[in-house]
Formats: sequence, structure tokens, C-alpha cells
Amino acid sequence: MRPRVPGLVMFAVIVAACGGGPIFANPPLDYPLPAAPATPRPAPVDPIPVELPRDDGPHARLTEWWYYTGHLEDEIGRQFGFEAVVFRAERGSVPPSWAAHLALTDESGRRFSYAQRSEIGPQVDRSPRDTAGVPTGFDLQVGGLNPELIAGGAPALAVPWRLAGSNGADVIQAVLADEEAAAADRLFGLDLALASTKPAALHGGDGFVDFGPAGSSYYYSRTRLDASGELAIDGESYAVTGIAWFDHQWGDFISIGGGWDWFAINLDDGTDLTLSVVRDATGEPVLGYGTLVDADGTARHLGADAFDIRALDSWTSAVSGRSYPVHWTIALPDELLVIELRATIQDQELDTRATTGVAYWEGSHHVRASRDVEPLGGEAYVEVTRYGE
Repeated sequence: MRPRVPGLVMFAVIVAACGGGPIFANPPLDYPLPAAPATPRPAPVDPIPVELPRDDGPHARLTEWWYYTGHLEDEIGRQFGFEAVVFRAERGSVPPSWAAHLALTDESGRRFSYAQRSEIGPQVDRSPRDTAGVPTGFDLQVGGLNPELIAGGAPALAVPWRLAGSNGADVIQAVLADEEAAAADRLFGLDLALASTKPAALHGGDGFVDFGPAGSSYYYSRTRLDASGELAIDGESYAVTGIAWFDHQWGDFISIGGGWDWFAINLDDGTDLTLSVVRDATGEPVLGYGTLVDADGTARHLGADAFDIRALDSWTSAVSGRSYPVHWTIALPDELLVIELRATIQDQELDTRATTGVAYWEGSHHVRASRDVEPLGGEAYVEVTRYGE
């Protein structure tokens, strides 16, 4: 669950923290808080040019996340979608707070499962650093607690979920513990190696977005990574290959707006496309933004007038009562490109109110597209957050 759009940054963790509540809904209670306020760090002077791999690593900012979505296929042709994310929040003298979400869409088996964890403290950040202490990548390991287990006084889980990488060579190692399987309605996990096939795309042109009174954000994506490794389901492991998308965003920003629709599309001709529509509290669009990455890795900023997005069919969750679009059409007239997206499974809602305070929908989609009337296939992930309170 993440905004990636200039003008809107809506992160439920921030809402709670700015309102004086907990940064995450159910943090472990055994991490000692500082006895006295820490010395305030000097405010950085933005913008700072994005530099990789330094900026792959964590930043001393209010909000940050490392976010993967992707599409996998096993040796017998079964298809899966996945999401793996770690969120970081920093608030004054409180130790950094973390939340992690892991989701698996079994497209062939028509089943969706997800899990969530939270943790407080610097021990999550095991990122490599040079002799001057500057990050050379990220290595985030969230053991923490599954919120479903906290009430029973469960200890931190022994095997953390790990997201790590530098310069587009990344790993995802995240497997549910036995104790988490019941809450997730399935025992599953990922052990993947990822290799970016294109340069990082800096959104907005230089990777820096100024939100005015709401703060500012740095944001880049690696839009096409080769993925290979193992996928575990219910005690069995399967070799898989596929494609992944990576987003990294950080900055000193707060929550504004009413929600967003976010699209990450990989077309078979090598084109990658991300689009977002930001809405106010009434649901009206207030901002559109996107980046198109050509097959050769060239990234181009897209303004709101470059595309038209229309929601078609919707699905209503029996858990949250919210209705989410699950069928879309997207047109980019200047690119002679038309895209139709249809959810592989309608129920891909994550109720993560226990860790980030929100329920949201994020899932894999079938792609049917055409460029100048020539048919195209592809892969896509869509996230929607504006539906419901």
C-alpha cells in the first residue's frame, strides 16, 4: 500500500503518528523506548540528487518503503502474482518503526493469500555501508510479530522476512512461519533472486517531487527485473521464473488527499508503464502522473493529459464492505497505445489495518493491449486505496 504520485502521499502509518497515536497499530512491546528525547537531526536541504546505489539504502526521513510486485510461472505452467514490501516510519525520538506485507496470488488455483508483520527498532536495518557509513544498498529483515499472534503473547518470529539489494541485484526471502499460516489462510513463501534489465527510472525526471506544504519525496523504480528462485505453497516448493517491478520512495511528507489508483504494466514489446490518478476526499481526480520506459530503458515523464483511465467492472469485499474496480481501460493517444486490464482474481484485498491502519486492494491483472492496432500482451499490477473510509 503506497502512493507514488506527486501531490498525494497517503500512508496510514503517518496518519496515526501525526495524530499522536502509535506509528504502527500493533508494534512489539518489548523494545525499550529512549528515556529522553534524542538530539534533533538537522533538516536536510532538498533537493539532493538521487545517487545509486547509495539511495537504494535507508534514509533518515519521516517515511520510506521498498516495494516489489511481480509475476511468476513454475515448471508446469502455473502462474502466480506476488507482492513484498517493507515500510519504514521515523518520528522524533521513537525508534524507527517497520511494517511488512507479503501476498501471493495463485492465478491458476484461483486463491489469494497475504500476511503482515510489524517491528520497532534499528535492528531491522542490516544494510551494507562503506567505511564512511554511507549505505551501498539495503538489507531489511523484519522478524517482529504477526499482529494476529500478539494477543497470545507470542515472541518475535525466529525467521525474518528479508528484502535486500543494491544497484538492481536484489533478493526476496520471505516465508510464513507455521504460526502465521492460519491467519494468512495458507502457508506460503518466496525465495527469489532479482536482476534489473534496465536503468532505474527517476520519476518526475530527476526523482524528486516537491509537495509544497505536505513535504517532498524522492522516488524511482526499477521497472523490469528478471526473477528466478523458489515459491513455497503448503509445504511444497516449486522452481519459478518471471518478472518483477521495484519501487523505492522516501521523504519528509505527510498524508493529504483521498486515495489513488496506481498501475504498473510490462508490455511484451519491452515497454514499461506506471500511471497514477490521485483523488480528493470526495473521490474527484486532482492529479495524474506517469512514467513510460521504452524497451531501451529511456524513461519519459507523462502528465495527466497524456493518458485516459476508465474503471469498468467492480468487486465488493465481504470483509471490508468496500467496492474496488477490477477491470480498466487505459488510452495513451500520443503513443497510439490502448490497454485493457482485468484482475486475474477479483478478491485481492489486503486488510492490513493491524499494521498500517488501512485496507487496500492490490493484485495481478491480465493485459490485452494494442499499439497502432497491433496486438500486445503483457503483465500488470494495480493498486487502489480510495474506496471506503
